[in-house]
Amino acid sequence: MEFKIEKLRDFSPQMGHLVSQMNYARKTTLDAVSGLTTAELDYLPNKDSNSIGSLLLHMAAVEKGFQIEIFDGRRPNEQEMEEWGAPYSLGDKGRAHINGYSLEFYIAKLEEVRSRTLREFANLNDDWLYENRLWDNHPSNNYFIWFHVFEDEINHRGQIRIIRKMLSQN
Repeated sequence: MEFKIEKLRDFSPQMGHLVSQMNYARKTTLDAVSGLTTAELDYLPNKDSNSIGSLLLHMAAVEKGFQIEIFDGRRPNEQEMEEWGAPYSLGDKGRAHINGYSLEFYIAKLEEVRSRTLREFANLNDDWLYENRLWDNHPSNNYFIWFHVFEDEINHRGQIRIIRKMLSQN
């Protein structure tokens, strides 16, 4: 395997760089959860923590939220909030609703969401990345927002690695 940030076929040059980074972040996330059982995915280190499974679904929910906001130009509807609200907000909602799923379930959700992102990116160009937009009431651009998608994943992957170490000590 090569570890490069480079132009990718089917994407404009800067978009290829972004996708290269997103692909690497996802590969390392999948490596971090490889082989986990449903019980391990549901493990809570303490009463206020998030499980590995909820963190995986949160990664998909963050990306899904930006798809709805940016690609669809709207806020999530009631059906989307039903499916994605708990994983997006985590905490008590996540602990109550995200458990009992296999690793394959979480991987399928991550892949489902990512496949739409990549399809959309293939139809956009580098200029689109630099288009200004407000994010959380701050001046931003599309590039930063999609950087945040995988930056958030990297952050939670670190949490996953810590929880996995805790599992091996139990």
